Amino acid sequence: MKKRVLVIHGPNINLTGERETGVYGKDSFDAINREIRGWAEELGLELVEIFQSNSEGAIIDKIQEKRHEIDGIAANMGAYTHYSIAIRDAIASVHVPCIEVHFSNVHSREEFRHHSVIAPVCAGVVCGFGKYSYLLALQGLAKLM
Repeated sequence: MKKRVLVIHGPNINLTGERETGVYGKDSFDAINREIRGWAEELGLELVEIFQSNSEGAIIDKIQEKRHEIDGIAANMGAYTHYSIAIRDAIASVHVPCIEVHFSNVHSREEFRHHSVIAPVCAGVVCGFGKYSYLLALQGLAKLM
């Protein structure tokens, strides 16, 4: 039985490839999602959905909606990482491993990016590897689930 994974992209991730390419890379959002699908398949994971929203409430709704369909979450919550207690609580409520994902090394950036309110309810954090942070997160989930 394949392990089922939900991938969540938070605010502004849909503009990857266009915005701050020195930080987030030049690959388009669609190209990255194609790679995520391929990586999941190689790992023998069932990708339940790749979801992106700029809205905190929509992200919470998606986590709750998929809670009985998933065995793990890979989540790049973008700026919500640093202050969304509501998303933190949604992740904690589903009782599946979640890996926090970031393109950049948040610890080498602005001070406000150094703290994550989400990390304490996640199984791990992958940051600084660009789009490959997602691959590493999926590999981690494959081992944890």
